[in-house]
Amino acid sequence: MNERTCLAIILAAGQGTRMKSALPKVLHTIGGLTLVGHVATRMAAISDAKLALVIGKGQELIADAVRKISPTASVHIQDEQHGTAHAVLAARSAIEEGYDDILVVFGDTPFVTDETIARLRAGIAEGAAVTVAGMEPDDPAAYGRMITDGDDLLAIREFRDASASEREITLCNGGLMAIDGTVALELLTQIGNDNDQNEYYLPVVVEVAVKAGHSAGWVAVEEAEILGINDRAQLADAESRFQTARRQQALADGVGMIAPETVYFSHDTQLAADVMIEANVIFAPGVRVEAGAIIRAFSHLEGAAVATGAIVGPFARLRPGAKIGPKARVGNFSEVKNADVGPGAKVNHLSYVGDATIGARANIGAGTITCNYDGYAKYRTIIGEGAFIGSNSALIAPVTVGKGAYIASGSVITGDVSDDALAIGRGRQVEKPGRARTMRERAGQKKQARN
Repeated sequence: MNERTCLAIILAAGQGTRMKSALPKVLHTIGGLTLVGHVATRMAAISDAKLALVIGKGQELIADAVRKISPTASVHIQDEQHGTAHAVLAARSAIEEGYDDILVVFGDTPFVTDETIARLRAGIAEGAAVTVAGMEPDDPAAYGRMITDGDDLLAIREFRDASASEREITLCNGGLMAIDGTVALELLTQIGNDNDQNEYYLPVVVEVAVKAGHSAGWVAVEEAEILGINDRAQLADAESRFQTARRQQALADGVGMIAPETVYFSHDTQLAADVMIEANVIFAPGVRVEAGAIIRAFSHLEGAAVATGAIVGPFARLRPGAKIGPKARVGNFSEVKNADVGPGAKVNHLSYVGDATIGARANIGAGTITCNYDGYAKYRTIIGEGAFIGSNSALIAPVTVGKGAYIASGSVITGDVSDDALAIGRGRQVEKPGRARTMRERAGQKKQARN
């Protein structure tokens, strides 16, 4: 099998109007990754495969999403939509390059497994011209019926074209199929559109192959694996399935979770064993957490790295570029963005640290802000090892606070601070005896005059 070559064709031309969205259906997400991104990731993992994407006019955003995963994927435009066989033939130039296997999948089926892909291809390696995924759903509804003779697949009949006896068949077409690359074009070009929709149905390739003297086979799969996502309710169900699977996998991998049902993962979340996660935590894309770290309740992490023994939260937000060092702490109602928080450093509460480097064992007091943006550009704040930033301080970047330096509470720091220096950047307190009473009296007189 490893020596065979494969062309994986993803059909993503459908608009998905039932989503009630301006966004193409396959660009909606599960676990922070588009539907078509899930499929493309699975196909890109086939070591001997090339990826071909079929889209409709004006769907360049879909192509962009797939090329982020597989930059070498070829893109083919189906100018007008005349059925699934017509869509596959939109990739004719890719098919003509010559492959052992042509694998056809759909951009809205994110749960297809490596095992199913391997079984479909194995059927072609064993001599079949076509191998199709079949399922026995609880409700066959209007699925196409698979007409078989033992392990041999004879035809697939669309529900609307099926006879009464054929509609009694419980084995239904799951859509995914593999085709022998040496005869693929020969078979595909013989598919006609003599049906009530005047469309070129890809499943007809089975009957075409059998009539030409080839054999066709099928592999049984669970409906949940290959069920397409067509509306918001199905998308929500798919998200729930994804999250359930990821939680179970995390627990099996040694991750501790107090309330697993309240933790939400992204498709690329990386958690080491002995990470502890409290309730109501969200991992957006791009998060890596090392062993022994604790993520406390109601925290949101995205594009961040948390080192061993660090504690994040509760109610903390880590934004892209946040790197929390070993045994560092980011506490309640603190936000860190594009910043390195060094080993043992503390950003314990009510602070914003953006575009900064925080040295080891530095302490960032409550209400501290690194003022990193002037409306036009971002600037960096550097805080040395062991520095102490007093509460309610504003550090106007670009600025450097030296090792062991001390910033007095309530300061606005606009210049660099030397190592071990004390910096005070606030107005001197002045007291005016009796002035508060005078101000109240004047305000009362003005109010009375207005009335």
